[in-house]
Formats: sequence, structure tokens, C-alpha cells
Amino acid sequence: MIQVRQVEKEFSGFRVLDRVNLHVPGGTVYGLIGPNGAGKTTLIRHITGIYQADAGEISIDGMPVYENAAAKEKFFYIPDDLFYFRQATTLEMMRFYKGIYRNFDEKLFFRIRDAFPTINPREGIHRLSKGMQKQVAFWLAISCRPEVLILDEPVDGLDPVMRRQIWNLIMSDVTEHGTTVLVSSHNLRELEDVCSHVGIMHKGKIILEHSLSDLQGSVRKIQIAYREQMPPLPQGLNVLHMSNMGRVHTLIVRGDLARNKELLIGQTRPILLDVLPLTLEEIFIYELGGEDYEVRDILF
Repeated sequence: MIQVRQVEKEFSGFRVLDRVNLHVPGGTVYGLIGPNGAGKTTLIRHITGIYQADAGEISIDGMPVYENAAAKEKFFYIPDDLFYFRQATTLEMMRFYKGIYRNFDEKLFFRIRDAFPTINPREGIHRLSKGMQKQVAFWLAISCRPEVLILDEPVDGLDPVMRRQIWNLIMSDVTEHGTTVLVSSHNLRELEDVCSHVGIMHKGKIILEHSLSDLQGSVRKIQIAYREQMPPLPQGLNVLHMSNMGRVHTLIVRGDLARNKELLIGQTRPILLDVLPLTLEEIFIYELGGEDYEVRDILF
């Protein structure tokens, strides 16, 4: 659905995007994460046609985005820094977007009004708090019925109840209408609940891109115990991290689980072996923590 190929961008001689490649399949929720300054917002502004790339190609549903009204009608973009017309009310912005998006669903707009109980649609948006202004953005976005929803730090500043409410609305749209979602966020715990695909961006490049299921299946946490001292680990066991507490040793292991268990049981004879799930946050720490990447800046 969204395809980025070899995209480059420089500002004042500094390369912000360095031959970026990214693919967001249709009907998926894709989480784009990375440390501050990685280039996420710049990449999103290219995908939404705000910036023109120095080199490379960007397309949505096979159509180039830059200065292409047909491609831009397919998506709705909610940036971290919102913009509304001065003095406009939510109802006035609704009429504005209704004139731009042919699929705008006015009945849906009024049907989901109860999801935003603190918003008076006749009140000037500039009078609302930042969190309430962001609620207005989601209210309008969902009502536009876009094929693609592009979100940059979407729920920052919202209370936990409203965050859950908005994600429920978005995920309902994904399920019922096959909406594609590209979301940039630092909150891995939240992304783990909603994303089917994940990409890590660092220093202007996408350094890792996987489906979440493949990523979670590639690294496991194994707890293992022995009656006496732990014997040498088998050759061919790809251990990313190891720690122990008393007789219980915890291994973070990459590779096929069945093979890794067979190696450990067959060659070290443990009295206990247990496999535990890893969170998305732990996967990124252990997968990339030893590389020349500032992974902890992504997570904290």
C-alpha cells in the first residue's frame, strides 16, 4: 500500500534520509519507531507529500504522492503539531473535510460523537486544550473514511481512557474496512498491542523491518537450571544475553526454538527448562543492544 524506495533528503548539506526503503502492506498497522532525530517525521512528511525527495520514489496504492491530489485523497495525516483554521469550530472543520474527501461519512461523524463527550462541536477549536484538539483530529480523521491513516505520535497528551477509546475506533476501522495505518511512536508497549508490522529507523535509514509475529518468533527467553554448576553451552546456540539468579540461568536465544531446546536438553541435561515470552521492548533491546545502534534511546 505504501512503498518507499531508496529515498534521500538533505537539508543544508546534512543527509536526513539515507536511501530509505519501507513497505507498509495494505490493511496492516505498521509501527515506525526510532530515537529522536532518526528521521521519522521527515520520512512521514515525504510519504504525505509535504516534502519532495531529492532522490527515490514514494507511492501510495501505486501512485506517486508528491503534488498528486488523487493519491492524497487516500490518506488522512495527523501530525504531532496540529493545525486548524483560526476561529474554526469542529463542525466547520467537518464541512471543510467533507468538501475534500468524497468518502466523508457525515452519519458516522454524528454517530461517534459520544466517543468524544468533552468536545462541543460548536465551540472554537482554538479554545480547547491540546489533548481535546487531538481528539477532534481523530474524530475528523475516522469520519473521512481514508484508505490510509498516517499518525505521528498520535495519542501523546491523551488520558489512558481516551487513548483506549481512540485505538478501539482505529482498530474497528482496520477490521471492518481494511484501513492501513502507519504510526510513528516511542511507546513500544502500546505498539505491541496494535501493530502487525514494525520498522526501526536510525540515522536516516530503516535498519530492521519485520512482521511482529516473525520478530517475536525469532528470539526467545529460556530459563534453565542445573543440580550443580552450569555446563558449557552447546556450539551453535546463538545466545544474545545471559544472566543468572542462584541456580536459575536466563538465556535470550535467537533461532529455532525446537532446535535450541534439543541442543540444551541433549547436551547439558538441565533439571528445569522453561520458555517465556518476550515483550517487543525486550526483543529490540536484545536484538540490537550489542550493535552500533542507540537502542535505549528508542525505548526510554
